[in-house]
This record gives sequence, structure tokens and C-alpha cells, in this order.
Amino acid sequence: MATARANWKGFIRFGDVTFAVALYTAASSSERIAFNTLNRSTGNRVRREFVDSETGQPVERDDQVKGYEIDNGGYVVLEPDEVASAVPDSDKTLRIEAFVPCDEIDDVYFDKPYYLAPDKMGADAFKLLRDGLRQAKVAALARTVLFRRLRTVLIRPHGKGLVGTTLNFDYEVRSSAEAFEGLPEMKIEGEMLDLAKHIINTKKGTFDAKAFDDRYEAAVAELVKAKIEGRTLPKRKAPPPSKPSDLLEALRESAGVTSSRKPRRTAAKADAGESPPKAKRASRTKTSRSKTSRSKRAA
Repeated sequence: MATARANWKGFIRFGDVTFAVALYTAASSSERIAFNTLNRSTGNRVRREFVDSETGQPVERDDQVKGYEIDNGGYVVLEPDEVASAVPDSDKTLRIEAFVPCDEIDDVYFDKPYYLAPDKMGADAFKLLRDGLRQAKVAALARTVLFRRLRTVLIRPHGKGLVGTTLNFDYEVRSSAEAFEGLPEMKIEGEMLDLAKHIINTKKGTFDAKAFDDRYEAAVAELVKAKIEGRTLPKRKAPPPSKPSDLLEALRESAGVTSSRKPRRTAAKADAGESPPKAKRASRTKTSRSKTSRSKRAA
């Protein structure tokens, strides 16, 4: 982390132990391809500008203020110093309030991950916390002001250091009840469940982040390269429409199991009035017996 630039510097405090730490971004989108908006006619970049919604006139930066809408067209105006006064006071200390089992927090509360490393002095205390968390199999819940907001941070061991994940507040996490409201009540068992387990077992593996490439990013990069070189890329063919299939048959096909059921056309023919195979054989047997009886009486 020596060449990385810390996003935040402060302290971790647990009990009477305090030591300095530096916080670094663990995930960033800065490496993604970025586009600028241009004027098609001139090729010049387009400049974003704030304009008055009624007059259409540009509004200078010094004349722009925050406003909270209280009704249609009515606003409470907040001056910059008033907004700044709402930011909590900070002593830049991550105060650990509790230690919880690592799997106790639902990951829907996870917001953004950051690496935590010792800053200057305090490496011994840092390692003590890291190894203590790892051996006890717990995570630390701490609170501090990060980026102008009071945040709850989940601190866990990560390799040689720690990872701190900011957590969403409860009001920010939507209930799953609405999303799953239309899910019908049904019990899956028997062959269907066995086939699903079989497919899962055959696909078991380990997570390797490098194996999951960003195909969109790669395709855009190739498109930009082709444009620079004056090449045209072949148009992608539309995928064939998927055919609706029976869930059990789809599971059997995925698992490589041959269906033991009779083809549907046999049942269709039977419904149309054609005698099933067993009925035909029974009819022929009955006819043969009748002929044999008549032959015996004639003799």
C-alpha cells in the first residue's frame, strides 16, 4: 500500500487501545472506459450548464443553493453554511462498539469496502486486533464520520490487514417482502429436487475473480480500437428465441438423464380415438381364441 493514496486517515480504538490507521479504496470504477458527450456537427465537447427551469437563463455557481421540496413548486432553501453545520463533528476515530459473529450481518447491508492498514506507529496493536478477530471468528462494529457522514463500519481480517465495509442504514435497505410477494407457495421434492442437487454437485467449484471478465468493457475497447484503425466490426447475430420447456424435462436434459415417460404424441393419438397397443394385442388374442373354438365345434 506504500504507493497508494489514502482516502482517509484516523484511528481505531477498542477498549483503552488506540492506534493510527489509513483507509484505502478497495473497489474502484476509475479503470472503466469513459465517454465524453460531443456535438455531432462540430466534434467539440458539450459543456453541462445549469439553467433556470422557468426563464431558461444560465445560473452561475454562486447563485445555486440547495432546496428541499415541501410541495409542488415550493421549496425550503438551505444555504451552504447551513448544510455544512449539519455535518457531525469528527475526531477521526473508529470506535469499536461491539464484536459480532462474521455471518450475523446480512450482506444486503454491505455498502463499500475499504482496506485498513496501520499508519506510521501502532503496527503491533493493529496485528493484535487482526489476529484476535481471526481467532475468535468475529467482526468488529465501529462508528465514525467518513466523507461528511456518520457511518457504521464492519471491520474484518483480510489477508495481512483489515477490510472495513461501510454499512447501509436500516432505512436504506428495502424489505424483501414486496419483491417476493408474488412468489407462489409450492413444495419441490422427489425427482425434480434430486436432479437439481445433481446439477449443482456437477457444477461445484471455487471462486476466482480473474475468471469473470467484463465482456462489455472488452467489447467497447475493441470497438474504439476498430474505429481508430478504420475497421468495421461484424454485426452480432440475434440469439435464437428460447423454446418453452417443461421444468422436469429441462432438468433431465441438463443432468443427462433420459426421460422414462412415453412420448406425448402417443397420448395424443390415444385421445384421438386410436386404440393403445395393449388394447390391440388383447383384441387380436380374443379373435384367435374365437376362431379356435369354432374350429373345435366344427370337428
